[in-house]
Amino acid sequence: MSDDIAVGIDLGTSYSCVSVVLDGQPTVIPNEWGETTHASVVSFLDDDTVLVGNAAKKNIITNAENTVYSAKRLIGRYYFSDEVKKAQAVMPYQIIEGQNNSVRIQVKDKTFSLPEISALVLKEMKAIAETHLGREVSKAVVTVPAYFNDNQRQATKDAGRIAGLEVLRIINEPTAAALGYGFGRDVNQRIVVYDLGGGTFDVSILEIGKDVFEVLSTAGDTYLGGDDFDDRIMTWLAEDFLARTRLDLRQNKYCLQMLKEAAEKAKIDVGVQSTAKILCEGICQDADGSVMNLSQTLTAENFNKMVMDLVQRTFKVCDEALQSARMTAADVDAVVLVGGPTRLPIIRNSVKHYFQKEPKEGVNPDQVVSMGAALQAHALLNQATSTFLVDVTPLSLRIGTVGGYTEKIIEKNTPIPIDKSKAFTTSRDGQDKVKIRVYQGESNRADECEMLGEFEFAGFKVGYRGDVKIDVTFEINTDGIVKVAATDSETGQRTSTTISLNSGLSEQDIQNSINANKGMQLASQRDLPAAAG
Repeated sequence: MSDDIAVGIDLGTSYSCVSVVLDGQPTVIPNEWGETTHASVVSFLDDDTVLVGNAAKKNIITNAENTVYSAKRLIGRYYFSDEVKKAQAVMPYQIIEGQNNSVRIQVKDKTFSLPEISALVLKEMKAIAETHLGREVSKAVVTVPAYFNDNQRQATKDAGRIAGLEVLRIINEPTAAALGYGFGRDVNQRIVVYDLGGGTFDVSILEIGKDVFEVLSTAGDTYLGGDDFDDRIMTWLAEDFLARTRLDLRQNKYCLQMLKEAAEKAKIDVGVQSTAKILCEGICQDADGSVMNLSQTLTAENFNKMVMDLVQRTFKVCDEALQSARMTAADVDAVVLVGGPTRLPIIRNSVKHYFQKEPKEGVNPDQVVSMGAALQAHALLNQATSTFLVDVTPLSLRIGTVGGYTEKIIEKNTPIPIDKSKAFTTSRDGQDKVKIRVYQGESNRADECEMLGEFEFAGFKVGYRGDVKIDVTFEINTDGIVKVAATDSETGQRTSTTISLNSGLSEQDIQNSINANKGMQLASQRDLPAAAG
């Protein structure tokens, strides 16, 4: 093993996992209690220590307003986005607006950005790796959903820096899973990675040949995951209880949290045993003050009916990915399932029906992403390794034009890294500056795309409308992060920027967060009283 070491981290919506390559083999790193997956939950305790992981998850009910989970659904988003509104309706912790439409989490008298919350999960993964390996770990490859946009990727990279990690690369989860699946198999296949996680769904089609992993296309839905399956069970339980008792459990965030925990357990039970007995003791009190229980039975038939439309939504995404790759389901050699929800029989059976083949056995859906990330980390540090990875940009890159429209510059599913230039002219006489707006998305309307940011270009030659030519160059690097430069083709005057959204963190914010994070003490499970976990 080289002196330098780097880990692979699957930073999940619900659970995270960390792996490393030891003696040439990708290995999942357990914590001191042998656990290999760790809840992506951060609980702020009264003594100013912070609890992260599976013990923190136990505090979701007992310390609800100070325990943050599913942060990945909010990272890199604007405060006014649908996902943030949805989270505010159901989350017991406080989601507030920060500067420039950013999202902040309020805990007691402190506010945290989403990269700061995710940094605490990454810091825990770093600590688990350091304890197991008996040495400092400062480098990592971190995975993100393939359909994450530039803002979400940048925010994840910031989280790594705040956690004290040099993020060697951000790679897409399905791509990492393909690396984990293909390692040591010497396969020559076209594979589909069907990745249904806690909060996001991605599908990628890859060609694996010898040591080359080429992504042919990717598609996804960042609003679809196991959490949505839980929500269906919660709604069913709450409405049934309301019909029988006239009490709406959704009006109380404590009751809502008990429902969420019961729904998640029921989903797992129904997947394993085809039926789930649900019991929430002391969930609420009636008008007379009598304590009430919620008791219900969920059958596989009922569950399948309530989630079938969600399952169908995943196949619309599969259709899109196949179309982009100019393939049909019959052209696929193997299907790899990733993410805890893919253990559900309804998912496995539906995937088998759609692709007309059994999904691959022997791939651990919870661990394969972090193992692939570890392989990529190892390859980046060790030039002797021969693995070559070609990824794609998941979303088209666009520039704003007059009248609220956009023009496509780089097509989605274009191999990265890439740079592409386009010439623009001034729109009025004597114009001395231009504002360049950059978008990601598939619509020609600006309001239907995600705005990545804008910058102003000045100092070029002033002339008549249409006479001044400005070359705008877009560059997407291997992390999928965008840089833009503008040049006056006559004078050579140039300006460039890494597009970073106004709601993102400034360099000063990141430095402040790094300093604050260093002083934040992570509580280990053994330091806690038994009641907390």
